[in-house]
Amino acid sequence: MDERAGPDGERLYVDTADAETGAEGPFYVVYRGRDADRRWGFYCGHCESFSTAMDSMGRIKCNDCGNLKKPDEWDAAHE
Repeated sequence: MDERAGPDGERLYVDTADAETGAEGPFYVVYRGRDADRRWGFYCGHCESFSTAMDSMGRIKCNDCGNLKKPDEWDAAHE
């Protein structure tokens, strides 16, 4: 895992082996501790930002570059 400074200077750990595929690049799972016991969120591999959001359908979006992972259960009715 890669240790990085989070948005508030907090030490966060990016698990580069655990990723979700986005349109522009991967979204890596982020943890608060090196032992991966407390999940924090996602890290955008395209623009290297922690500013990401996930909705109840599993869609992940980077608030900085717009990188997007489609919902886990997607069909035309979700648009």
